[in-house]
Order: sequence, then C-alpha cells, then structure tokens
Amino acid sequence: MNARTEPAEPEPGSIARPPLVRELLLVAGLFLVYKLGRQLATGHTGEALHNAHRVWDLERAVRLPGEGSVQSVLLHGDGLARLANTYYATVHFPATLAFLVWLWLRRPAHYVWARRVLAVVTAAALVLPFTFPLAPPRMLASTGLVDTARVYGPSVYGPPRTDHLSNQFAAMPSLHFGWALMVAIGLIVATRSRWRWLWLLHPVITLLVIVGTANHYWLDAIIATAMLGVALALIHPPHRTATTAGRGTRRLVPEEPVLVGAGR
Repeated sequence: MNARTEPAEPEPGSIARPPLVRELLLVAGLFLVYKLGRQLATGHTGEALHNAHRVWDLERAVRLPGEGSVQSVLLHGDGLARLANTYYATVHFPATLAFLVWLWLRRPAHYVWARRVLAVVTAAALVLPFTFPLAPPRMLASTGLVDTARVYGPSVYGPPRTDHLSNQFAAMPSLHFGWALMVAIGLIVATRSRWRWLWLLHPVITLLVIVGTANHYWLDAIIATAMLGVALALIHPPHRTATTAGRGTRRLVPEEPVLVGAGR
C-alpha cells in the first residue's frame, strides 16, 4: 500500500496573533495602572509601620527564616549588594515586557493567557495597599536590616515623603516576585525544551534579591504566590498548539487502493 503525506492540521486552541496596536495599548495600560494605582494608595505612614511590626512578629511566630540571614550574604562585599540593588531596579519591568513580546511573536495563544493572568494579579495586588498598607522591612529599625539601596546604590526610591513616583508603603504583595514567577511559569508552559525548568531561577533570584535588599518580607512573596495561584486556577492555559507541538510536521495517510481492472 502506498502512502502520501499531508500537512498536520493545527491543534485546537491555536489562534491568530492579536493586533499589535491593541496589545501595545493594553500592555501600556497594565503598566500605567500598576504605577498610578500604587500612587493613589500613598500615605498612611503610621498604619503602614504598625502593620510592618505585625508582619515581622507573625513571621517570627510561625518560624519563617529571618530576612537578615539572606542580607548577611549580600553584605559580605559592596559588589554583591550593588549587584542585588541593580537587579531589583532594572530587571523587573524589562523582563516582564520581553516575556510578553516573545509570547506575542511566537506563542499568541499563550500570550493572551499570560496577559490576562498578569492583569488579574496586578489588579488584585492594587487593592491591598488601600486595605493593608505595609512599610518594607528596611524602614523598621528594630529589624536590624540595612537599606542596601541607600547605602550601596543604586536606589529607585527617594525619601517616602517626597517620592511621588511610587508608593513605598505597598510592600504586600510583592509584584516583583509575582510577575517573575508568572514569567517562569509562562515560559515553562509555552515551551518544550528540556532546559525550560531553569526559568525558575528568575523568581528564585528575585525572591533572594527582594528579601536581601530589605524591600520585602517573606510574606509579601507568599501572598503574591497565592494570588497568582488563584488567577491560574481561574484562567487556564491554552491546549498544546501546532507551534509547540511541531509546526509543519507531516503525517502519513494511506492512499486509496487502486483496483486492478476497475472501470473496464
């Protein structure tokens, strides 16, 4: 029996690439909401510091490792602390943006899924600063932690009273960690390389950086993880598409048998 080849049909779930202009506006809006939302929740200094003491005491009560154990590693040399501060200041937004751009170009269906998850997590994260303002551990003298950005640089924050570009009392949840974890999960789901699990290094390094620089508590990352988990449970990733399954593969199909003497 002879066989012929046919192009594989696209798997269910594959979609066309979303319009570029619309997506640029949506992503720009996501980042704008992130920045403006946190600015609207500024103030509440006394309440934020009070909540910071409560979070610190709770972590000690449940025996979470001290943030100082991570910071002590960074303080062995100026270079390591400066590197951590640079990572905190420069990787967060560019890495997330590069992730979305790559998905838009190479995995459109996964791009829509990831964008929706990030939007939900970001929107939910903007609620907490209004209901639970939280000062970062670097502002608590009782913790013994050093504000590494102020001491070693570079710093993305000014004095809280004059810093109009960010809300420093919105430590919980940590979108630095939440976004980094989503980048890793998104790339693991959207690719098939045996090395794809190495993307988890991004959230791991981010976690050590945000804690070691005294910008966040462990609980900030735990709450961000919980929020991301809820968003992922509600917004499911697409099925494996032709892009991830091997676009352009061909399958063998049997040709119809030719009957000898047919038509005579």
